[in-house]
Amino acid sequence: MPAETFPTIPKVLASLALRLNTEVKNHSVEIPADQGSGYCTGYVFTEHLRLLILNYELKEDLILENPDVASPTPTILFKFQHVLVKTGLHSLKKRVPSVLIATSQLHTESVISIHSNTEVINIEVDAHYLKGLFTASEKSPILRSLLTNTQPLIFEELVHPPIQKIIDELVNQPISETFELFWARIKAEELICQLLIALEKREEKQVYALNSQDVEAIYRAKEHMLAHLDTPPVINELALAAHMSPTKLKRLFKQIFGNSIFSYYQEFRMKEAARLLQAEQRSVSEVGYALGFTNLSHFSKVFYEHIGTKPKQFSRIKPKE
Repeated sequence: MPAETFPTIPKVLASLALRLNTEVKNHSVEIPADQGSGYCTGYVFTEHLRLLILNYELKEDLILENPDVASPTPTILFKFQHVLVKTGLHSLKKRVPSVLIATSQLHTESVISIHSNTEVINIEVDAHYLKGLFTASEKSPILRSLLTNTQPLIFEELVHPPIQKIIDELVNQPISETFELFWARIKAEELICQLLIALEKREEKQVYALNSQDVEAIYRAKEHMLAHLDTPPVINELALAAHMSPTKLKRLFKQIFGNSIFSYYQEFRMKEAARLLQAEQRSVSEVGYALGFTNLSHFSKVFYEHIGTKPKQFSRIKPKE
């Protein structure tokens, strides 16, 4: 198909515009003021690669059939969450920038729930196409399993500053209409590449197929843990609540998040300590005791290991707006 006639607008974007009684302009749908605010932007770069940027609030939830789901080709979804708003220390507790990476078996849906408040970026790429772009990694079972795409898998990566910088360039940098499609594709592929590099660094020697019940149980355990940062996780209790053995819980948690349960907990515990010290301007002792430390010297040591400075010094740093 000639490039000039290739349909570069996702069908779901056109369906949304029709549902909202508006139209697609320059690959975007602006939410009508009487129905909410924000926008949805989408691109179909090739038959192998598409991108959706969803940043809106609606007065009512909608359900749309997904006309783009019919492709028989196995795809990989990169779903970025909490990356389109300010994600500094003030919002850290509720909004942790992250990206979900899932195979077809865990993300394919025939309907899309258009929730009243959404801010995500979705990149879908053909697994076979992606596999052909670089030499297969013999040292990474995760990459092999992801690109083979024959079993249900999901991984989560936190969005660190280098990834956030690419996202900001994709969403916020002014680009003329002439280069808009080209620019968006470059940034989408750059994001995919950086995330695959991060996945290759993980140490798993074996990758286990998942099911939706396992994934839901692991995420419930994670949410429970992060809601109780003042109490170190007890593996047996988390496993009991998840209806799985402690061994399975630890194995699947590390596979999904790339970190052990306690290390993951400690990382977020220190991020919350940083938020309390700066955004809420609480004292070092208040923060240490609030997060379950009985020894402030130990708190200071752990904080330094994760943040790179002592909590007292960190509290004097002016937070970024």
